[in-house]
Amino acid sequence: MTGVNLRAVTKKFGTIQVIHGVDLTVEDGEFCVFVGPSGCGKSTLLRMIAGLEKTTSGSIAIGNRDVTDADPADRGVAMVFQTYALYPHMTVAENMGFGLKMTGHPKAEVATKVAEASRILKLDDYLSRKPKALSGGQRQRVAIGRAIVRGPEVFLFDEPLSNLDAELRVEMRVEIARLHREIGATMVYVTHDQVEAMTLADKIVVLRAGVIEQVGAPLDLYNDPDNRFVAGFIGSPAMNFAVGKVEKAGMVRAEGLAGFVQTTVPLPGAGASVIVGLRPQHLRVTAGDSHRVDMTEALGGVTYIHLTAANGEKLVIEAQGDTRLKLGESVGLEFDPQHAMFFENSDRGLRLR
Repeated sequence: MTGVNLRAVTKKFGTIQVIHGVDLTVEDGEFCVFVGPSGCGKSTLLRMIAGLEKTTSGSIAIGNRDVTDADPADRGVAMVFQTYALYPHMTVAENMGFGLKMTGHPKAEVATKVAEASRILKLDDYLSRKPKALSGGQRQRVAIGRAIVRGPEVFLFDEPLSNLDAELRVEMRVEIARLHREIGATMVYVTHDQVEAMTLADKIVVLRAGVIEQVGAPLDLYNDPDNRFVAGFIGSPAMNFAVGKVEKAGMVRAEGLAGFVQTTVPLPGAGASVIVGLRPQHLRVTAGDSHRVDMTEALGGVTYIHLTAANGEKLVIEAQGDTRLKLGESVGLEFDPQHAMFFENSDRGLRLR
């Protein structure tokens, strides 16, 4: 197996640039996830690695080979798409072995590789079935098996779980994580679902508008985001943000949080506007009348409480257990200032550290 290196990669469609000078290294055997909102360029970047989109400028290397202008078939990659793209008239075994058959591999070799992929993906009982007799999760495993049979240097996944229901998505996340552990392959995975990113990745690449916002291990991005966008995108429910005004050194007044926030973080001068961020689990409901209850989501072990502050800002609190609050009820708010993060009140929203 081998890694992937992107250097100053750009992509234009006519006069519209969608990827802006991306530099990225995916190490040998690493599970790297591209994540970001729709239209951020993550699938385009993946297709550029696969050779399905031409690179406008920059270079792409797989291992020690520059593949920037190489045909997709010569890059040593296999791609698994959102749609299963299985041949309906072929059995599972025939679907998985079709690529090798078309490139002239001996029947015995094809059978051996199909059997090994079937073992890894637990498809032995389905080899003689056709796709119409399979569930969505089983079909996706066949699509992954077809990629394994090819023996690629790098696996590329383009939102492979998007067509599955919630239960199957969880099941397939476990399957893909187990697959990565077993075969140790380099994998690049695209998703808009940050829960998938957090649970699968060794490394997460957060993209926005064709630019990498931050790269790092899942918990590093969660605990130490570089800017407001990453802080709000990584974590579910999302981080709460409230506009604050610097009163003096180390003191911010945030009406949405019903009071002052003290910090040792270097802040702009008095009168400057900053953004205060707090994760839902770091806020607590108390007696008071500073916030209105809009909705509660009781999920059993945890309850999400949606509030509106007096100044109109929206907040979500994560409470343990079954917390019962009435719609429209007035409550107060508490938090530990040491958990607060501070960001510039600007489009870039850089973290203040």
